[in-house]
Amino acid sequence: MSAVWRASRAAVRRRRLQTAVIGVVVLVSSTALVVALGLLDVASGPFDRLFGQAHGAHVVATFDAAKVSRAELARTAHRPGVRAAAGPFPEAVVEMPQNAASRIPGLAPGGPLTVVGRAAPGGPVDRLDLFAGHWATGPGQLVLALPDAPGLAEGPNSPIGKRIRLPGLAPLTVVGLAAGVSGTAQAWVSPQQIEALHPTTYQMLYRFERAATADQITAGTAAVTAGLPSGSLVAHQSYLTLKAQVAASPNAFVPFLMAFGILGLLVAVLIVGNVVSGAVVSGFRHIGVLKSLGFTPRQVVAVYLVMVCVPATAGALAGTALGAVVARPLLHQVFQGADLGTVLVAPAIASWVYATTALGMPAVVLLAALIPALRAHRLPAARAISAGSAPSGGRGSTIQRRLAGVRLPRSVTLGLGLPFARPGRALLTVCAVLLGVATVTFATGLSATMVSYGDAVEGVGKVQVLVQRGEARFGQKDPRHGDAATQTLLRSLPHAADVSAVGFADVRMLGQSQDVSIEAARGGRSVLQDDLARGRWMRAPGEVVASGRFLSKYGLRLGDSFTLAAADGRQERVTLVGEVMSGPADWTTVTALIPDAQADQYWVRLTPGADVGAYMTAVRAADPGLYPSGKTSVNAGTVTVISSASALTLMLSVVAAMGVFNTVVLSSRERRRDLGTLKSIGMTPRQVTVMLVVSMAGLGLLGGLLGLPLGVAAYRLVIPMTEHSAHLAFPARMLDVWHPVSMALLALAGVAIAALGAVIPARAAARQTIARVLRTE
Repeated sequence: MSAVWRASRAAVRRRRLQTAVIGVVVLVSSTALVVALGLLDVASGPFDRLFGQAHGAHVVATFDAAKVSRAELARTAHRPGVRAAAGPFPEAVVEMPQNAASRIPGLAPGGPLTVVGRAAPGGPVDRLDLFAGHWATGPGQLVLALPDAPGLAEGPNSPIGKRIRLPGLAPLTVVGLAAGVSGTAQAWVSPQQIEALHPTTYQMLYRFERAATADQITAGTAAVTAGLPSGSLVAHQSYLTLKAQVAASPNAFVPFLMAFGILGLLVAVLIVGNVVSGAVVSGFRHIGVLKSLGFTPRQVVAVYLVMVCVPATAGALAGTALGAVVARPLLHQVFQGADLGTVLVAPAIASWVYATTALGMPAVVLLAALIPALRAHRLPAARAISAGSAPSGGRGSTIQRRLAGVRLPRSVTLGLGLPFARPGRALLTVCAVLLGVATVTFATGLSATMVSYGDAVEGVGKVQVLVQRGEARFGQKDPRHGDAATQTLLRSLPHAADVSAVGFADVRMLGQSQDVSIEAARGGRSVLQDDLARGRWMRAPGEVVASGRFLSKYGLRLGDSFTLAAADGRQERVTLVGEVMSGPADWTTVTALIPDAQADQYWVRLTPGADVGAYMTAVRAADPGLYPSGKTSVNAGTVTVISSASALTLMLSVVAAMGVFNTVVLSSRERRRDLGTLKSIGMTPRQVTVMLVVSMAGLGLLGGLLGLPLGVAAYRLVIPMTEHSAHLAFPARMLDVWHPVSMALLALAGVAIAALGAVIPARAAARQTIARVLRTE
C-alpha cells in the first residue's frame, strides 16, 4: 500500500490541472448540494420545523389576574403532561395611537396593542428571534413584534429609535424588533415597565408531552387548569389553529423549493460523475504505464481511486463549509419574505445535510471513478496505453469527413465533429447543459408569474397614493370635508386619474363563530381590475368576490350563497360570483349591512409620469385633516422567490459550466498531437479557440433545445401545486409567460453556458506552442 500511496501522491502533484478541476467542481457541486438538500429539508413541513426550533407554545393561555395569582399559575408548569412552560407574564392591552402607527411600518393604524412584560427573548418556550436592536431591559423601552422584512431593521424606514406615546404614559422608545412563532404579543416591555400599563391578565405558555391532535391539546389544557378558580382562564390558543392560519403561506414556497432542490441534486451528481469518469478515461495511459512497471490490476485501480478521491474529499469538505455559509442566509431570506406572519425564526439546516454532502460527494466521485477504472483493470498494459490517447477512426472520423463538405469555416466543422469521438462524454455534457437550461427556463417563468402576482397584490400601477382620514382622538386633525366630498376633492386635484373610496367592516357569517372582515370600494375601477382569477366581477347588489384562502377557510365554491349579519342584526344574503387574489367587494354590500358606513381610506391612481410628492403636497394643502402616503411597497414574497430563484439558477449554471470546462480540458489534453499538427499546417490560435468553443456550443444548443421543454414542464407542474398548497388562483394573464422571442433566448442559454465554460480552457490550449505539444508526445 505504500507504493500505491506514493504513486497516487505523485499523480496528484503531477496532474495539477486535473486535480484542481476535480477539486473545484466538487467544491462548487458540494455547495450547490448543501443548498439543494437544505431547501428540501426545510421545505418539508416549514411550520413544524420552525415551530420546533423555536420551542413554540402548544397552548398560549390567558388568565384573569383578578382571579388567580402568579404563584398558582407558576405551579401549573409542573402538572403531569407538561414538558415545558414559561410565565406567567403580565399582559396589558392598550390603544395604539393613530399617528404613531402611521410612522411605523408594519403597524395597523389605531386599534388595540397587546403588550407583554418579559425579561428576555429566550426561555424554555417560545424563543423569540430578536433580529434588530436589543431587548427591553428598563423603563421607557419597547420591543415590537414586526416581520423581518428587507429594509425594516435599518435605514429610514426602521422603527428603532422612534417613540410611541401611549395614552396616559411617558413616551416609549422602540429599541428592538423581534418575531415569535407562537404569536403571543404585538410588543414586549420589561417586567418593571409593564406595571405602568396596568396589566389585567397573565400569559402562560405550555408545551405538552402529547400535542399532535386537537383532543390531546384539549386534554393538556384541562390538566393544567384543573383546580384553578372558576373563570380564571380567559382565553387559550392552540398551535394547531395558528398552524392552519399560516401554513398556506409557507406551503406556497414548498413546490418551487422542492423543484430547485431536485434540480440542484441532479446537476451536482451528474457534473461530478462527468468530470471524474472523464479524468479516469484520460488517465488510461497512466494506468497502462503502471501495469507495465509491475503494479497489479488491483493496485492500479487503487492508485487511481486514491488519486481522484484526494482532491474530491478536499473539495467536498470545503464545499460543505462554504454551503453552510451560503445556505443559511439564503434560507433565512426565503422564510423572512414568505409572508409567514409571526413564523419568522430563521430555519437551521439539519446536520444530516452536511454529513450527506461531506461523505456523499466523495462516494459519488469514488463510484464515478470505479466504473471506468474497472474497465482498465481488465485491459492489458498495451491496450490501456492506447485507450488513453485520442480516439481515431470509427464514428468520429466518419462524421468529420461528412462535415468537411459543408460550406462552413474549417475550424467550425472540425469543432462540430469533435464531440462524436467521445459520445459518452458528450452525452453527459449535454445532460448537464440540459439541466442548466431547464433551471433557467423554470426560474424565468416562475419569476415572471411572481412579479405579476406581486404587482397585483400591491396595486402597482393602480394605486400610487394612499390617503387616510385624520381622527382627533389620535392627536390628528379632523378632515374639513365629509366622506363623499373628500373623494370628490381628491379626484379634482391635478394628475388624479382615478380615486376609490375604501372601507372596512367586521360582520358575522351566519353559521360561523369568527367574524368576517369585508373590504369594499366605492367609485373608481382601478382597484377592481386584473385580479380576477375565476368567475366574474360583481354586477348587482348581493354579489361578492373573495380570495381563494377565504373560499378554502369556509369551504365555499363559486355560486354558493351565504348570509352576513351586522352587529345591529341587519342581514344580507350574498352570492359568491368570483375568485380574486386580492381586492374589495362592492360598496352596496357594506351599506346594506351598515347604512351609514364611511370610507376609511382612499386609493388614488395618478396619470402616467405624475409626481407623487407633488400630489401629496396638494392633498395636505387642500385639507390638513387628510394624511397621504406613497404606495411604494414591494411584495415580500415576490422578492423572495425572485432572489432565491436567481441565486440558485446562477449557482447551478456555474456548476454546469464547470462540467463543460472539464470536458474541454480533457479533449484538449487528449488531442495534443492533433492540435500540434493543425497548428503546424497553419491553423491560428484564434481558429483553435473557435474550434474548441464550437465543439461545446453545439452540445450547448442541443442541451438548450432539450432543456427548454423540460423547464416549461417543470413550471406547468409546480404552478398548480403552488396554487393548491397556498389556496391561490392565478389569472390566465399571469401564466402567459412564454413568448417566441423569450423562448429563443432561453434556448440560446445553453450555448451561453457551454461557451462560457469552454472559452478559458480553449484559449489555454490555443496558446500552447507547436514544439511544446509535439515534445510532450
